[in-house]
Amino acid sequence: MWPFCGRCNSKARLDGITAVVTGCNTGIGKCTALDFVRRGGRVIMACRDLQKAKEAADDIRMETQNLSGAGDVVVVRLDLSSLSSVRECANEILNKESRIQLLVNNAGVMACPKGQTQDGFETQFGVNHLGHFLLTCLLLPRILSSAPARIVNVSSHAHYFGSIDFEDLNLERSYTPTSAYFRSKLANILFTKELSSRLQGTQVTTYAVHPGVVATDLGRHLDTTMFKGVSWMFRNVGKLFMKTPEEGAQTSIYCAVDENVKNDSGLYYSNCRKCMPSPKARDRSLARKLWEVSARLVGLGDWDPFSASDTKKCICLLSSSL
Repeated sequence: MWPFCGRCNSKARLDGITAVVTGCNTGIGKCTALDFVRRGGRVIMACRDLQKAKEAADDIRMETQNLSGAGDVVVVRLDLSSLSSVRECANEILNKESRIQLLVNNAGVMACPKGQTQDGFETQFGVNHLGHFLLTCLLLPRILSSAPARIVNVSSHAHYFGSIDFEDLNLERSYTPTSAYFRSKLANILFTKELSSRLQGTQVTTYAVHPGVVATDLGRHLDTTMFKGVSWMFRNVGKLFMKTPEEGAQTSIYCAVDENVKNDSGLYYSNCRKCMPSPKARDRSLARKLWEVSARLVGLGDWDPFSASDTKKCICLLSSSL
């Protein structure tokens, strides 16, 4: 147990609330989904590995089966390294869910060997930022029509070391596993800030969170990117100084449910408290440029995700692109 962990003490219920949580078959995502179900929420578990997601869903159902007022979980496939998969996932959700009041963009990869997504983007930028950017934009009309609603993006204090070179987005000139991760986490906060700016007056609020250094399998690539044995140390020795997944989920849960932050938007949180991000993460012109470049890269074209009346058009757009 980490001694300085902030905790979400809110007793808020999520009865009648539908939440989409990405990457929640394990780790802090699974703990987040479990908490939402305990509060009565309906959770859409959007995960790459369907078998693991179904097993996690069964675990959550078993853990809450005797809990009065518990919600339920539904599993959908989402591979953030494929924009086609993101569109398929959004299409499935929009066709089945009439309301979405919570979106937690939790999934991510860390310190991967150099590689590219199916669409040719550097892996960590593509998965951690672009995949979630597209998913959020495609679900946004439904989220807007369900307001009040909240969008939580899981970032990291690692963003302090990040920078974005728009002339080298694939890091062909300067790739290192850590620099790519730092950049993707900076992008998460810039996305949160610009999204908040564009959502002013809609009752949809956004939050970027640092979960802490958590004992999960996020460090599974470290043996390849650093040296053999680091992953073992990360999992076994490092966990003595790390948060548990349940502790790591607290800030995501806090921003998703706590009444005290319902009117805040575009801010950064750590240990269930507002925190000052890096100067680059507060750069409005950088946030705006990242949005414009991201929209072009994922192929949004001239479609406006901020028009709630565009929901049906969005489904048609998705259907024609699949």
